[in-house]
Amino acid sequence: MAEGYTGAVGGEQALRTFAAFARRACGPETVIDDLLERQAYSCDGLTAHRAVPGLVFVPRTSDELITGVRELIRLGVPFVARGAGTGLSGGALPETDGVVVVLARLTRILEVDPISQLAIVEPGVVNATLSAAVRDHGLYFVPDPSSQVACTIGGNVAENSGGAHCFKYGFTTNHILGVEVLTPTGDLVMLGGESMDVPGPDLRGVFIGSEGTLGIAVRIVCRLMTLPLAHRTMVAYFADVVAAGDAVTHLIRAGIVPAAIEMMDRGAMAACEAATGAGLSLAWEAALLVELDGTTEEVQAGLDQVRACVSAAGAGEVWVASTEAERDRMWRARKAAFAAAGRVAPAYIVQDGVIPRTALARVLESIRSIGREAGLTILNVFHAGDGNLHPLVTYDPNEPGAYERAERAASDIVRVCLSEGGSLTGEHGVGIDKVCMMPEQFTSDDLATFWRLRRAVDPAGLANPGKLLPTPRLCGERPGRYVTHPLESLGVASRW
Repeated sequence: MAEGYTGAVGGEQALRTFAAFARRACGPETVIDDLLERQAYSCDGLTAHRAVPGLVFVPRTSDELITGVRELIRLGVPFVARGAGTGLSGGALPETDGVVVVLARLTRILEVDPISQLAIVEPGVVNATLSAAVRDHGLYFVPDPSSQVACTIGGNVAENSGGAHCFKYGFTTNHILGVEVLTPTGDLVMLGGESMDVPGPDLRGVFIGSEGTLGIAVRIVCRLMTLPLAHRTMVAYFADVVAAGDAVTHLIRAGIVPAAIEMMDRGAMAACEAATGAGLSLAWEAALLVELDGTTEEVQAGLDQVRACVSAAGAGEVWVASTEAERDRMWRARKAAFAAAGRVAPAYIVQDGVIPRTALARVLESIRSIGREAGLTILNVFHAGDGNLHPLVTYDPNEPGAYERAERAASDIVRVCLSEGGSLTGEHGVGIDKVCMMPEQFTSDDLATFWRLRRAVDPAGLANPGKLLPTPRLCGERPGRYVTHPLESLGVASRW
């Protein structure tokens, strides 16, 4: 525990005290207190939720990060770690009486070991930058969120991000060997290490995906993989989403393990094509983008199998990339989906519920019905291989009641996923967006266990408060006679 730790105190005086300390200890350029400048940090990619932080701290080195956060802890000031701000669940939403700790300047690749196939990086290293830095060694960092040209490794760790190739290769947790963490009590601890097999409980796995509630990653050990010798990419078009969903089932049943299986409905294709001019055909209702990688021989054999499977499922047209430029166009179209949704409406809410692959057609039909009832256009683009949906519920925030309808529709989609045996989130996280839906997936005992863990690591509740785990204050009370919430019984939540 950090020396002088006194628990939560906070307040305006504490913010002023911290600002003076940070300017003296770390330099005046590490503190942002101007109101207009602080507003730039009022939200992440979930722009519907905003709050102006009391202060912004932008350390330039890991030593400054540790020094500053330990002072926040001593003063009892809540803090929210922020990377590039590309998160989509409000996980970096500030506290108005707290400090946003921005990690964007911590961009050093500290070590690359091509023999052990690992890299040690600071949390502000951009995802795609790491792969570019190790490419000459014939290596790359596998997780590839659509925002990989902007999102940071620290943010990937916080959310356990995935990406298009997670079907074959897994999520961030499968590619992080160790994390040096600054805990919410000011201790610096190493979770995991520099190998796949580290003795003891998997605290590394507990930290990855904890959304900044268990501390801040200071140093990250990344597992690197060998670049595939070959890859082939194709787009198969279908007359409806049911046939496209059936094609996914056929592929998996045949024992084929593509590097990626992505699906887009016609609305998403139209928006992406308008944004990129990639060459997608808009004569069809759905498309599957399938990529294979490996040796030249296995890729060619796999391509023949995929052709047979999509043909058996009713594919009406197949486009196979014959050059790297064509492959790039296909992926550019797919990865433009979130930005391209702006061509449909000024704003959107994106969900990332997960469902069994066999439920794809049924759930997509439910999403279509939800959109009709809400009077909103919903674009579907998602990781079909692992059933991770990304419905984009588009709306006009200037239209009275539109946001409320969009929010209800997004919540209804998540409930459909849960009813099919799925989960709340696949890679975007719970954040503030789905925090009040946690009891719909987890029991009171589950949540109580989560809270015990969180309190054990952060007894003062300073690290990213209000995210991930619900409280009565956040989520309201049930109507009728008051029943004590299990979190109140544990002493970790209270009533107004």
